[in-house]
Amino acid sequence: MSEVIGAALPRVDALDKVTGKACYPADLVRPGMLYGKVVFAHRVHARITRLDTQAARAYPGVVAVLTAADVPYNAYGLITEDQPLLCSDVVRYEGDKVALVLAESKDAAEEGARRVIVEYEDLPAITDPERALDPDAPLVHPARGTNLLLHVPIRKGDIARGFAEADVTVEGEFQTSWQEHAYLQPDAGIAYIDEHGRVVVETAGQWLHEDRRQIAKILGLPEEQVVIRYAAIGGAFGGREDLNVQPLLALAAWKLRRPVAIVWSREETTIGHHKRHPVRIRCRWGARRDGRITAVQADILADGGAYASTSAEVIKVAALFASGCYEVPNIWVDGYAVYTNNPPTGAFRGFGAPQAHFAAEIMVTKLAHALGIDPIELRRRNIYHEGSIEPTGHPLPPGVSAPLVLERCVDEARVRLGYGQPREHPAPHLRRGVGLACGIKNLGYSFGYPEQATATVELFGRGDLERACVRIGAADVGQGAHTILRQIAAETLGLPLERIELICADSAEAPNAGSASASRMTLMGGRAVHDAAREALRKWHETDAEHVSATVQFRPPRTTPLDPETGECIPNYCYGYTAQTVEVEVNTITGQVRVVRVISVHDVGRAINRQQVEGQIEGCLAQALGFALLEHFQVHDGKILTPNFSTYLLPTVLDMPEEIIPVILEHGDPNGPYGARGMAEMPLVPFAAAVAIAIHDAVGVWITRLPMTPERVLDALGAAQHHQAPALR
Repeated sequence: MSEVIGAALPRVDALDKVTGKACYPADLVRPGMLYGKVVFAHRVHARITRLDTQAARAYPGVVAVLTAADVPYNAYGLITEDQPLLCSDVVRYEGDKVALVLAESKDAAEEGARRVIVEYEDLPAITDPERALDPDAPLVHPARGTNLLLHVPIRKGDIARGFAEADVTVEGEFQTSWQEHAYLQPDAGIAYIDEHGRVVVETAGQWLHEDRRQIAKILGLPEEQVVIRYAAIGGAFGGREDLNVQPLLALAAWKLRRPVAIVWSREETTIGHHKRHPVRIRCRWGARRDGRITAVQADILADGGAYASTSAEVIKVAALFASGCYEVPNIWVDGYAVYTNNPPTGAFRGFGAPQAHFAAEIMVTKLAHALGIDPIELRRRNIYHEGSIEPTGHPLPPGVSAPLVLERCVDEARVRLGYGQPREHPAPHLRRGVGLACGIKNLGYSFGYPEQATATVELFGRGDLERACVRIGAADVGQGAHTILRQIAAETLGLPLERIELICADSAEAPNAGSASASRMTLMGGRAVHDAAREALRKWHETDAEHVSATVQFRPPRTTPLDPETGECIPNYCYGYTAQTVEVEVNTITGQVRVVRVISVHDVGRAINRQQVEGQIEGCLAQALGFALLEHFQVHDGKILTPNFSTYLLPTVLDMPEEIIPVILEHGDPNGPYGARGMAEMPLVPFAAAVAIAIHDAVGVWITRLPMTPERVLDALGAAQHHQAPALR
C-alpha cells in the first residue's frame, strides 16, 4: 500500500500561511515603487465627451496619468477580445476603467485620481436580459448589431413525440442570481522591468501562460518579453481567470520603466471583476407512468454583462446539463447568453452547472410527486449509467459512477438522517425536512477547446536517485494542487516528498499546464507530472548520467465543438458525479432556513490526499450555502448595491451545518494519475436544489428563485395559504 497516494499529508504551504511567512501580492509592495490608482467609470453606459488629466498630472507626487492613447493594443478577453483596458470613447458598465494614475505615494495617487476630470453623455442602457434581444433594445456593442452573445441549441430525438408519450408533464420557471467570488485577498500586484529588459508582473491568477499571452498582445511584445509570476494566491473560484490589475501593472511598468504597485480595496475588487451568471430557466418535463422520463424542453437565458468573458462556454455547460444527470431520449434546449450593461459575468465554481441543476433536480422531484413515485426511485430509473447517450448524441466517457454515488448517498441518509422515516419537529414553528439531489459536472475543458498539460521532471544523483525537480506552470489557488503534484511525483519516482522540488509559479521557468479551473489540475497536471516522472525514471535507468530530464505533454481524449444547429458533439472527456442529502430547519415565523446536516457523496476516482478532498468538500459547501441561502448580490439599473461585506452577506461559521458528512468513493478514472479525477466544484452543483427540495419537504412550498432568503420563504408560505403565486423579490 502506498504511503504517499491517499495519505492525509499536510499541505506544503500550510506552515508559511499560518505563520504569515507566505507573501501574497499586496505583501510584495516595496518602498520606492509607484502606486497606481484606477479611475473607474461609475457609469452604466455613457460616451466620454471630455477626459482632462492636466490637474491630476500637476498634483505633487503624480508621475503620470495613462489613458487609452497609451495602450498599444486596447482590447483583451479570455475568449473574445471585446474589453478595452482603458476606455477611450464609451463605457459599458460601472467598473470600466478610464485612466490609471501613477504617483510616488498612495495618497498622491488617490488625490490625483480625484482630479481626473471625465465628462460623460449618458447613453440608453439595457440592464434587463429579458429585453436585451428586443429589436429596439440599446446595443452594448453596436458593431455586433445584436446583444446576442451566443445561442446554443441542443436537439436530441423528437421532442413532440417525447411529450406525446408522456403521461405526466410538469412545468417550472427558475431564477438564479449573481454571486461574488469574495476571495480572501483583494486584487493586487507589482510589475517592473528586469535585468533582461523583460516586463515582469507578480500577482495572483489562475493561468500563468494565458495571462502572459494576453498582456504581451496588449503591449505589442513577444511573449518571451513578458514574465508572469504568482505569489501566494488567496482564493480564486474562477474570479481570477480574467485579467484585472495585471495588464494595468504591465502597461505602467513598460511605459514608465519603474516598479509599480496596485492594491485594490474590497470595493474596487468587487466592481472590477466578473461575477457568477444570473440565469433564468423555463422548462417542461414529461414522463411515463412507469417513471421513465420521455422529454425535457428548456429555455435558458444567461446575463453575460458588458463583456464576453467566458459566457459562451458557461451557457454551453448550462444547456448541456439542462436535463441533469439523467438519460432522456428527447431533448430540446435553447441556451442564450446576452450582453447587458450589467457587470460582466464569467467563470465561477461550477461554471453553469449549479444553475442548471437547481432547475433539473427540482423538476425530477416534481415529476416524482406528480407520478406518485418515490423521488429516489425515479432517479434510479433514469440516472446515467455506463454507455448512456448524452444530450449531444454521444456516449458518456467511461467511468460513469452516478448510480453508485446515488445509492451510497441513499444508504448514508437512511442510517444517519433517518431518511424516509417520520421526522420530529423541535417546535410548532420549526419544521424539518430532507432533500436529496444528484449532480454531474465536466472536469476539464469542453467542446473542442484545446486541452493539454506539460510538465518537465529532472532527476539528480550519483549512483542512487537523490532528488527530483518538477517544473509545471500550475497555479495553486488554495485547492492544494502543489501538494498533490508533489505527491504524484514522489509516488512515481519512489522518493520521499521532501526530495521533490516544485517550480510552478513563473511563466519563464515552468511549462504551460493550463488553468487552475474546471477541476482539471489534479487530472491534467497530475497526469503530466506522472508521465514525465515515469519517462525521466526510464531514462535514469538507461544511463549513468547524474542528471536526466524528461518533458511530457499530456493530451486527453478529444472533444469537439457543438454543431450550431443540433448541438451534436463530444462535449467532454471526463465527468465527476455527486449526490447530496440535506436536512434543513425552516422557521415558519421568520422564514429563516437553517441547514442542519449535509451528506455529500463524491466519486473522486482516487483520493491523492484524503484530507484535502474532505477540505474541498467542506469549503465548497460553505460557498454553496451562500449561493443557496445568503448571498444576495444586488444590482439595480446596472449599479452594484452590495460592493462590500457589510452589505453582501457571506456565510460565517454560525451559518454552517451542525454536521458535514463527506463520503469519498474511489472508482478510478482511466485518464487520471493513479485513477484520480477532479472534484473541487462538485459539492456546489446539486446543493441549492437539495436545499429547495428539503424546504418543500418541511413546509410544502417550492422556492424557485435564488438566494432563498427569509423574505422569499415567507412570500411562498403566504401565497400557499392564499393559493396564489408568491411575489417576486
